[in-house]
Order: sequence, then structure tokens, then C-alpha cells
Amino acid sequence: MILNTHGYRGLYDGLEMRDIHQRKGLKESQNILDHMGSTELAANLFRATQTEDKLRRENIKGKARANQTHKEVGAKVRQTIKELGGTMPEYLPTVESIKKLETKKRRQIKEEQ
Repeated sequence: MILNTHGYRGLYDGLEMRDIHQRKGLKESQNILDHMGSTELAANLFRATQTEDKLRRENIKGKARANQTHKEVGAKVRQTIKELGGTMPEYLPTVESIKKLETKKRRQIKEEQ
């Protein structure tokens, strides 16, 4: 979890997970990823996969170096979004939980049968 926190800090301009929860109006128990739209989710998944690849490729060892790598990759993804003229992830809208949407869809399918 600490590693993920550092990645969020890089991508969200230094914001901690609790700050992101607050900014998006989420409860502490709610998973941030469940409330991301496709753009924000894609940025986070890209950050995570690129960090994992970099850690492996460069054989980065140790908690401090790994945390730093997570933060640096997150910041690089943020910089790319900025260069492309995109919306910073902390300003993207909070979406309804994917779990809630799945439940609604199941109910809808049952009602149609």
C-alpha cells in the first residue's frame, strides 16, 4: 500500500490517498479505483504497469528506492497528461462505484427477462 501511495503522490501532485478521498467526496472505506472514470483509471493503470516494468527492468531493490520510483513514474505520467493538454486526475469527476453499476445492470437484466 505504501508503494501505491507514492505513485498517487506523483500522479496527483503530492496528494495523499486521504486527500484524494476527500477531494472526490469518498468515504475512507471506499476504493478510489472503483470511483474513477476511464481516463483517470487508465492513467493510474498506466502508472502502475510502467512502475512495475521499471522496477523489474532496472532491478530496483529496497523500499526507499521502490517508493521513489513509484513517485517518479506517477509524476512523469502527470507531466505527459499536462503536455497533452489533458485534465489533471484530481480534477476529473468522481463516478458512481463500478460495483453499484454492476448491481444496477444485473437488476435491469433480471427485470427484462
